[in-house]
Amino acid sequence: MMLNRKSPGRRPHLAPLVAVTAAAALALTACSGGSGTSGETSAAVQDQKITFIPKQLNNPYTDVVLGGGKTGAQEAGFASSQVVGPLEASASSQVSFINAETQAGTNVIVIAANDPDAVCTALGEARSAGAKIVAFDSDANPDCRDVFISQVVAKDVALIQTKLIAEQIGGSGEIAILSATANATNQNEWIKFMEEDLASNPAYKDIKLVAKVYGDDDDTKSFQEAQGLLQAHPNLKGIISPTTVGIAATARYLSTSAYKGKVALTGLGLPNEMRPFVKDGTVKEFALWDPAQLGYVAAFAGKALVEGKITGAAGDTFTAGNLGDRTVEEGGKVIVGPPTVFSTDNIDKYNF
Repeated sequence: MMLNRKSPGRRPHLAPLVAVTAAAALALTACSGGSGTSGETSAAVQDQKITFIPKQLNNPYTDVVLGGGKTGAQEAGFASSQVVGPLEASASSQVSFINAETQAGTNVIVIAANDPDAVCTALGEARSAGAKIVAFDSDANPDCRDVFISQVVAKDVALIQTKLIAEQIGGSGEIAILSATANATNQNEWIKFMEEDLASNPAYKDIKLVAKVYGDDDDTKSFQEAQGLLQAHPNLKGIISPTTVGIAATARYLSTSAYKGKVALTGLGLPNEMRPFVKDGTVKEFALWDPAQLGYVAAFAGKALVEGKITGAAGDTFTAGNLGDRTVEEGGKVIVGPPTVFSTDNIDKYNF
């Protein structure tokens, strides 16, 4: 599986990991020696277990991330890999899964935190028991994990979204944000940078952010929140939804409403989900990174932690298989790659 898309014309063929129920686990047989491009498998990981705990199961975006994690775990040479997690993305819903992994003696826990602090005590206990903690996608409190695998530079994610909405509404008018959960670290960081950009950039002086609502990464609730926004703000000209569930649900609502073509929508979406809405004119442009790379890099970060090659200190380096070398930055962050803007011009070049 080639995750490093060097040519914009290359279609990545991803094999998303099927989401499992909370009680299920997907056992993966270790690939001795990896794929040949990811380096030799060390004895340190040949008897190690890695578990991925996403914000919620049965989420299309999460499935792609976990598909990359599955590939990364295989190439890194872990003895087994599994996915466990909640069906709803509430603040404390992941705690019982962390505790279960601690009891099971799991060596590496990879988690996308629904709430940075709600999981902290449980992660601390897991670390005390010897587990390495890799946060990805949505960070945990830095005191409770070893490294954080971030999609891109957070400010870049925010600025691309304000730029897109400004262009699509002609630089003036009311806009709103439809986010995921109110406590999601990544969402809140992006929104903070968006608000700062809107307040400080002279080009956006005529744009007014009138509302922030939360769909909890639930399709039905996000759809209802989008509907509610337009009813509560009849002069709304645009919506930013920095969540793949939210933008798809909002696009679905707009596509069959009187607001189609009148209210702009942008944010972070999956090309395969957003393709029909781009082609029917509901959405002009949106952005995202390659989600599979998050899981892939996270697995190799777990390997490097187990082997003692990194501790999470700034300046630490490790090799992330086919994606090459990565450096740990201040705060224990590892950046995966830049966002891509999708439109009618390029959306058919991507398959995830």
